[in-house]
This record gives sequence, C-alpha cells and structure tokens, in this order.
Amino acid sequence: MLKEKINIAIFASGNGSNCEQLIRHFQGSDRISTALVVSNRSDAYVLVRAHQLNVPTVVIPKAELGNSDKVLSLLRHYNISYIILAGFLPLIPDFLLEAYPRRIINLHPSLLPKFGGKGMWGRHVHEAVKAAGEKETGMTVHYVTPVCDDGEIIAQYRIPLSPDDTVDDIIEKEHQLELKYYPLVVESIVESLGEGEK
Repeated sequence: MLKEKINIAIFASGNGSNCEQLIRHFQGSDRISTALVVSNRSDAYVLVRAHQLNVPTVVIPKAELGNSDKVLSLLRHYNISYIILAGFLPLIPDFLLEAYPRRIINLHPSLLPKFGGKGMWGRHVHEAVKAAGEKETGMTVHYVTPVCDDGEIIAQYRIPLSPDDTVDDIIEKEHQLELKYYPLVVESIVESLGEGEK
C-alpha cells in the first residue's frame, strides 16, 4: 500500500530561485509534494516560477497574513503538513506557529547567531559580513519561533571568504550553498518527522 505524500507549502516573497530548486527537488519524490506556493507580493517572480512548474500559487498580502481563518483554511484545503520559508520577509503570525509547531522551517543567509535579527535580510546580511571582515560565511536552516532568527538551528553549512571578495561575491558563494543544501535539509526533516506529526 502506497503511503500518502506529505504536502509542503513554500512561502516566498521575491525572485524564487530557492523555491524553484525545492520544487524541482521534490518533483520525483514519492514521499514529499510541493502542494502550494504562497507569496505576500503579487508581482513576485516566484509566482511565475511556480506556475511554470505547475504548482498552485496564492497571494496573501501582508495585511491579510494575520487572518487566521483565511490562512488556516487555505493550508487545510491543500492538506499542508510543513511550511518552508524561502525568502519570505513578513514575520510569521503566532497562530501559524501554534498550528505548525516545529513544522515551519526557515533559511537564513549567515551563520546564526551572527548577522541575524531585525533588518538582517537579503543583501543587508552580506554587507554586514563584509564590513565585519569575516573569514567565512554560510547558511543556517532553523525552526521558526516568535523571535526573528532565534529558533533552534537544524543545520549550518560554511564556505571560506577571501579578503578580496566583494559583497556580490559573498552573495554568490552563500547562495550556492542554499541551492545545494536547503532541499536536502528540508527533505531530511520532513521525512523523519512528517509521518508521526502529520
């Protein structure tokens, strides 16, 4: 008897390269399905990427993200077991954290606890890494909690930096880690915990 697939929803706000990588990674999986992509921006390119890969998309503007009835009914409709953040900028509301305990996973583009917290997103993070003269950077995958970038760390991956690296060089080095490792970490977490918590 075939096991029912575990459905994930990807929340993203921007370009969507990590989202696309996740969708493609799970296309051949017999255990995990990308059932939905949610964005807070109707002009986000991630919606185009998802559409091209035949994944349903929904736009939930930031002002409506706090509507628990709307958001939870949407996730129930798609039978979502895990929420994967891939460049999603709004803070996750408490009702979602309560509905999905240890089932909302985020990627941060630095080696937390360094360069995390309020204002530390996107290019700002990499500019701070450069300004601090760091000899390495990396990515952190962690569970989402009410405190920004403060959840339990699941995995970290590092890459050395050269003093000659520009901010753009740092961005590219770190992003390659994301593309390579984020789908693998998500797969490991969802497959190991999904069955018991579904």
